[in-house]
Amino acid sequence: MKKVIFVCHGNICRSPMAEFIFRAMLKDRGLEGKYEVSSAAVSCEEIGNPVYPPARAVLAEHGISCRGKTARRITEDDYYDADLIIAMDSSNLRYLSRLLPSNDKTHLLLSFAGESRDVADPWYTDDFETCFDDIVCGCSALLDWLEG
Repeated sequence: MKKVIFVCHGNICRSPMAEFIFRAMLKDRGLEGKYEVSSAAVSCEEIGNPVYPPARAVLAEHGISCRGKTARRITEDDYYDADLIIAMDSSNLRYLSRLLPSNDKTHLLLSFAGESRDVADPWYTDDFETCFDDIVCGCSALLDWLEG
């Protein structure tokens, strides 16, 4: 079973959205038992907090629940357990390079879709739908790549 961890700054917006969008895609494709999916933060700021309400709302609008998810920080053990660590933006990648023993498992989500840009950050834009669309694009391309 391949383990994928999605990472953003606080683990309350983009990375949990990616976790649950990816899980929904796995379910839709009948691949649920093939992957273990989680998400984490590079910071300690939001540890223990639930998914940010507007992020929960946009997921719910698309029929996706993230019930029970609370923020946690990525650990060195995550690095050893994971096959892929997927960052939402280049800042997350820089933090990961300081937190983890190597960056050989880390990638930007949208790189799988051939994009050299970050996932839109709704924390600053309040545009959760654009963020959702970016994540769907990246997760779909990631899953295609994994199943290649």
